[in-house]
Amino acid sequence: MGKTFLYTEIQAAVPFDQFDWQQVNVALKTAPGLIRKTWLSGIGTHTIGGFYEFDTAENALAFAQGPFTEEAHRAGAPATTRLFDGEIVKDASIDLDSPYYG
Repeated sequence: MGKTFLYTEIQAAVPFDQFDWQQVNVALKTAPGLIRKTWLSGIGTHTIGGFYEFDTAENALAFAQGPFTEEAHRAGAPATTRLFDGEIVKDASIDLDSPYYG
């Protein structure tokens, strides 16, 4: 499977302006197959997460089971991950001008 989207969320309840995203970004830039990430911060919950685009499902799964799980463990917080097939939704996403299909 090619293009894969990954959703992650850590239930750490840290306001994003108090989170060291710069340090995390440095590490993320070395993740195999990562094309891009959009950070997410829960409204009213301060959960921290993101929407990632990977080149393959294998790379997305390796990231979810490796670095992401390790980061959640270090934070001592429950985490959620979900993988989505980016190929099967291509035409529908292009029809809505998704920036992930340019």
